[in-house]
Amino acid sequence: MIEYRNLRVALLGAGNVGAQVAALLLEHGPELAERVGAGLELVGIAVRDLDAERTADLPRELLTTDADSLILGSDIVIELMGGLEPAREHILQALNSGADVITGNKALLATHGPELFEAAEQVGAQLYYEAAVAGAIPIIRPLHDSLAGDQVKRILGIVNGTTNFILDRMHTTGATLEEALATATELGFAETDPTADVDGFDAAQKAAILASLAFHTVVPLESVHREGIAAITLEQVEAATRAGYVIKLLAICERLTDAEGTEGVSARVYPALVPADHPLAAVHGGKNAVFIEAEAAGDLMFYGAGAGGLETASAVLGDLVTAARRHVIGGPGIAESRHASLPILPMSSITTRYQITLAVLDQPGVLAEIADLFREHGVSVETLVQSVASGPEHTAPTATLVIGTHEASESSLAATVASLAASHVVESVVSVLRVEGL
Repeated sequence: MIEYRNLRVALLGAGNVGAQVAALLLEHGPELAERVGAGLELVGIAVRDLDAERTADLPRELLTTDADSLILGSDIVIELMGGLEPAREHILQALNSGADVITGNKALLATHGPELFEAAEQVGAQLYYEAAVAGAIPIIRPLHDSLAGDQVKRILGIVNGTTNFILDRMHTTGATLEEALATATELGFAETDPTADVDGFDAAQKAAILASLAFHTVVPLESVHREGIAAITLEQVEAATRAGYVIKLLAICERLTDAEGTEGVSARVYPALVPADHPLAAVHGGKNAVFIEAEAAGDLMFYGAGAGGLETASAVLGDLVTAARRHVIGGPGIAESRHASLPILPMSSITTRYQITLAVLDQPGVLAEIADLFREHGVSVETLVQSVASGPEHTAPTATLVIGTHEASESSLAATVASLAASHVVESVVSVLRVEGL
């Protein structure tokens, strides 16, 4: 039997993902050693509470509250604590000691990524983060390596399983958002406080990471436009279905040129109408999918489990094998390519399509006045569907208009909606959704 030298591995955090990583590493250590060419010795697991319940049965002797000593005695450090601090401090400590670091901490990378990558580059260490976006789906390495010689044009991502579960349940069962959220919570798809998911914070963090990687440019989290799904109604979902669309919360990362000819990057998150025949429309339940449009490679889609302890542990262990192989082969880590320095363009610079639902007075001349408002802002109407007039007795009857636009700038579309809302023939702007994936 071949004997290998050992690489010392420290694990920070033994929550849902961390406990599974530890259990798999202990169970499959000999097999992983054969793949790496070195033993992977789990030397300790730093936890806050030694007696807390865990999702896997871990050896008590591996648990410690002394993260500092554990870090300084390791070749590879896996950070799965979550949160910004002390995770940031521990990762910097590990990198500065020369250890490679593996993390699944999307919030930390979206907030402090440049600082951490610079620290790794300064000492020739490597920071791996496949588990930070879309759980088990391999998306970071394809963008980092496989597509490094291509030019990515756009990424459309369903990167939050909770919101996808909610919207899919509304679409397939006719549940309201509140009912679908309650089911998601009961089944474990949603946290007790679902704000990070429902309001789009989680997806925005992942969009910042994907955009930074795909376009070789630092995209700060605060530059990501964010809208959640809290205002989505069952009526909107049903209307979308009738029109041949499905509503999905999308993380959109795009390389584009604005009206002034400036090439830059847009990163945004919002609920959007996706054509029913687009591959993303078929992503059901809590699954994730990332659809990439590249200049040479064309259209690519990566699909799978976006969360879950065991599933995410797979991504972590994949990074661990890669990091360990680098230690065996030798040589410094490969620096992140974040030097394109493209400007971050505001939402007003993007071009998209709107579907606008209006409650309007049912009287002659209304359609002509609404058409004038669209024309005034340079927006072309593609489709218009009018419902049967309705209204309480002794009040002016109203009708519902569902208007689909041709592609136009966000600024022109937003100005059109504002003018519609102020018009005396419009009772209310019932809903506005963008259309993506055409």
